[in-house]
Amino acid sequence: MKIVNWYILKKYLITYISIQILFVPIAIVVNLADNIDKILSNQVPFDEVLEYYYNFTIYFSNSLLPLFLFLSVIWFTSKLASNSEIIALYSSGFSLKNLIKPYLIGSVMIAFIALILGIFIVPSASKDFNEFSYKYLKGSKKSIDNKNIFRKINDNEYIYLTHFNTKNNIGTNFTLEHFDGNKLKFKINASNIRYIKKDSTYRLTNYMKRTITDSIDVISSKRRLDTIFSFNFDDLTPLNYIAETLNYSELVKFINQEKLRGSSNIGRYQVVKYKKWSTPFSIFILTLIAFSVSSVKRRGGAGINLAFGISVAMTYVFFDKVFGVLAQQSDFSPIIAVWFPNFVFGSLAIYLLYKNANK
Repeated sequence: MKIVNWYILKKYLITYISIQILFVPIAIVVNLADNIDKILSNQVPFDEVLEYYYNFTIYFSNSLLPLFLFLSVIWFTSKLASNSEIIALYSSGFSLKNLIKPYLIGSVMIAFIALILGIFIVPSASKDFNEFSYKYLKGSKKSIDNKNIFRKINDNEYIYLTHFNTKNNIGTNFTLEHFDGNKLKFKINASNIRYIKKDSTYRLTNYMKRTITDSIDVISSKRRLDTIFSFNFDDLTPLNYIAETLNYSELVKFINQEKLRGSSNIGRYQVVKYKKWSTPFSIFILTLIAFSVSSVKRRGGAGINLAFGISVAMTYVFFDKVFGVLAQQSDFSPIIAVWFPNFVFGSLAIYLLYKNANK
């Protein structure tokens, strides 16, 4: 039994590694062909290009790891079934429980690797990958959340901007509200606010301050006012992909900080957080589905199983993307959005295993 388990486990790991090695160079070639003109026109140093594709390999491999594994299990299990090896194992007294054991062991190994990658290695690669992309390939050095900015900057003050332009450091429709407990003490409005780097001040255009007292509201205004604020726009306008660049502890701290600031992008950040745990779990689910689908010998052979497997994989990607975007763009619960595809396909895995056991 140990020999058979080791044989299947070896097939599991070698086939997965082979699929990964096969698809990653293809992805690199496609990406390079798509971006070679931009790389040449920007005269990107060769060492930066090499570093970019190193980070691209990690980023791409991690993103599609469950699907690569799913297709590899479909492929090698179909080959075992086509060669009547699985039938021979059942005939020799192997139970479904014994047969699936090496698949689960392989899943544990790959899931552990995925967890380590997602928590410690991928964030750094994602940071370098995105920085290179926005610097050389997407025509912008930064991609920030620069619209409808609302932040709590301390215990008493909130600011709001409709837009912030990073090229000239100008924000439009600026509002600052200062509270004492639940009572509004004063409010500052300006049509524009500009950050002046050389002296670290802010220039307000069409400035107006309304101070609220018990007897009368005091209003003061100026055409232009240079002043100092306690906030920094680099903190108030985080990068769109900031959550992907943080390890798990940094991400948890960042999310808690953004909650205090009243960020409207908490859902986006929480999706990234929950995916660090849901992705390793999905490896078990997709392995069980792939085994259940491909362990039966069919007239069409591995091709039929592979076609069915690709359909299941595309459906899984569809669910994952749709619910992820739903959580990012609405009030839909991020944890439900991330785990719902695993729940659906986990139920499918249990059903298929039960059906397989009762044949």
